[in-house]
Amino acid sequence: MASTQYYEGIGRRKSATARVRLFPGGTGRIMIKSQHSEEYRDAEDYFSRPNDMYNLMLPLTTVGQERAYDITVHVEGGGVTGQRDAVRLGIARALLKLDADMRSALKSKGLLTRDARVKERKKPGLKRARKAPTYTKR
Repeated sequence: MASTQYYEGIGRRKSATARVRLFPGGTGRIMIKSQHSEEYRDAEDYFSRPNDMYNLMLPLTTVGQERAYDITVHVEGGGVTGQRDAVRLGIARALLKLDADMRSALKSKGLLTRDARVKERKKPGLKRARKAPTYTKR
């Protein structure tokens, strides 16, 4: 990494949590470490779906600093989409700690809002949260 000074942001989505560290003066490298692996992996390798990297980089492209920072991420829980959105929120919050003037640009794109939607619990007598068993007359 470029320096030891960093800015940290925590992002959450569904059951995923991401601890993001921004190191100023970097080259734009994003390294991700999950709870299942011992070493860091490149973000393009970790999030392999076509639109994932666009979504991940949205906070940086919004403020026009795609290559200004090296980023390390510890992510755990959830699936691919939850982890991606948790990392995105973490990056946005870390940018805010770096420079509070970025708030209006990030907020206008909705990047500082925590998506509170989580899976609804299963109810008794139902197959899932709301799906009822098929009604049979006889």
